[in-house]
Amino acid sequence: MSHNALPPFIPIVPRCKSPAPVKMADRPVPVVEKRLMDVKLGELGSWLGGRDFTPNGFLAAIRRGHDRYYNKYINVKKGGIGGIAMLLAGYVAISYLWEYDHIKHDRWRKYH
Repeated sequence: MSHNALPPFIPIVPRCKSPAPVKMADRPVPVVEKRLMDVKLGELGSWLGGRDFTPNGFLAAIRRGHDRYYNKYINVKKGGIGGIAMLLAGYVAISYLWEYDHIKHDRWRKYH
């Protein structure tokens, strides 16, 4: 038996080449950096206080939302009709809400 060969009863365990990367969940995230879905009810006031309510802040938030929607539903390798259908359903719902008063007054009324 040569000095490099191991006996057959010792299992060979592969070594990790590098340590595991540090995840974001390993450190506490400040409240102002959390998403709305991750904010607890007691932290809502400080979260709202950290928001940017300037016109540029609103535009940046809309741009981020558009980018997230586009990358999640539209810019995919195997896409379906889900993203476009969601967009159209939202458009129909908003259109109905905007025109609800007009639609309500145009109903046929039954007079007694």
